[in-house]
Amino acid sequence: MGVEDEQRTDEATIENSLPVSDDEVPATLNYLKGRRLWLVFASYVEILHGTLIKVAFEVAIDLDIGLVTFEIPVVATSIVAITNDLGGADESSWLLTSYLLGYVAFIVLSSKLSDIYGRQSLFAACILLFLIASAVCSAAQTINQLIIFRAFQGLGGGGAYSLGTIITTELFPMTRVPTATARLSIAVSLGLLLGPVIGGVISAKTTWRWIFIINVPFSAICLACILFGMPRDFPFQGQPNHLQNNHISRSAKSTFQRLDIPGAVLLLFAILALTSGFEEAGSQFPWKSAYVITLLVLGGVLAILLLIWERRTTIADGIREPILPWRFFTNRSISGILFTFFFLGGPFVISVYQLPQRFQLVNGLSGLDAGVRLIPFTFASPVGTGFAATISGRLKIPPIWIILVGAVLQVIGFALLGTLPITTDLLPRTYGFEIIAGFGCGMNLALLFVIVPQVSEKRDRAVAMGSASQFRMMGSAVAAAVVNSVYNGYTRPHLAAIGVANILSAPTSLENVSNGDEIKLIYAEGYNRQMIVLAVFAAAQIPAALLLWKRPQIRV
Repeated sequence: MGVEDEQRTDEATIENSLPVSDDEVPATLNYLKGRRLWLVFASYVEILHGTLIKVAFEVAIDLDIGLVTFEIPVVATSIVAITNDLGGADESSWLLTSYLLGYVAFIVLSSKLSDIYGRQSLFAACILLFLIASAVCSAAQTINQLIIFRAFQGLGGGGAYSLGTIITTELFPMTRVPTATARLSIAVSLGLLLGPVIGGVISAKTTWRWIFIINVPFSAICLACILFGMPRDFPFQGQPNHLQNNHISRSAKSTFQRLDIPGAVLLLFAILALTSGFEEAGSQFPWKSAYVITLLVLGGVLAILLLIWERRTTIADGIREPILPWRFFTNRSISGILFTFFFLGGPFVISVYQLPQRFQLVNGLSGLDAGVRLIPFTFASPVGTGFAATISGRLKIPPIWIILVGAVLQVIGFALLGTLPITTDLLPRTYGFEIIAGFGCGMNLALLFVIVPQVSEKRDRAVAMGSASQFRMMGSAVAAAVVNSVYNGYTRPHLAAIGVANILSAPTSLENVSNGDEIKLIYAEGYNRQMIVLAVFAAAQIPAALLLWKRPQIRV
């Protein structure tokens, strides 16, 4: 059977189905059309990374891909305004880290729960949680309260992001999944284009609390789209009732036996220990302190225990379904995708969070101006995504070559950003370096998601998509902790040396400080070192991507 015949066969079979036994699998799926497809895809206008500004794009003219926008860290250009109001600038990095940790905690577990209770109910529940958490964040009175509320926001965001990517692969036949996934990635990148700018406008014109309040009505719209547009039994709508009812009722009886709760707990605490250790190293505690060493060792031990547990659970082949099946790590292609996602998370997410802060604290720009100066990066990302999707789909260039080129571009871009001259002037070359780095990030984001359904077994596709999102955010959490540790490890002793060790508690007061320019130069070197760390993460994508090497090469 030729490749074209196999593709036609794939289109006629159940793709990305829920895990039911072979004798229960229906012959075809009834894909959503018309109003329902529009509503479900329009719901992605809401989803999720950092606190989000929703940007409504037009849905596609026909029944094709509509609008998706998520992962918009508007908090990036509002950090200074938040810490001016609530204080605690030395803890501001936790505003991102806590969100990422909440995100990681639920992202794969939500895909498992959706296998049991159905996509619609879990997706709606995650959006509702994000809505409530956003409202509570807007009412925070201290920086610690906001950090805690952001973690709950991350729980909803992680679940919604995971289910959004899974549902994308289930809305269309397999032959159209690459196009749908590429457009999804473009929408994510385009959301980044406007997020920091709108966040800067809000911070400049009104209170920072509006960056959370604005989530509420958009979340409500998305919730309505899901409830009215998606069938409760998606993706089995239109199939014989006994198949749907048998699957749901059978699964509900053994919910907790099927869930890999120990694996989820081990994963969360491993990441929590590692990120907490890196976050506090060089900040509240020295690197060689018992606190930091204990947390890093504990994180490593928990990670090893997680792998042992997942291997045991997978081999047992019982009713419990592993949160990270061991076969993911024995399948070289899936391992390559997951590790590449891990090392992509930091460059893609952290740069959008840190660059605006540099523009404000070093170059003295407002939040709005800082968001505008980030446009070269956020605009280059969707361009890179579209370019990669085009040449891999139309020219049939194996994705591995494109991913390697994307990683190299990231290394070059972030290395150049990390070697900028130490000055308070915003040099024009900065924009060119942003474009190089952003283009490389965009190239890899789309292609990695496109490959996942092609290299994973049908029973694992939902979990594999969730794992891909989870590894990206795990990488973001670890990278966030590392870059902040490097930054604090440099800036704190140098600030103390010039007698302003407490300046981090009020970073915007530099205009009233006699040696403000000297402090800004210290900040500039700290941010340069952060970019070098991101260049290292980008370089690590190269050996990870080489795990995808095979003959013949994977094509999309």
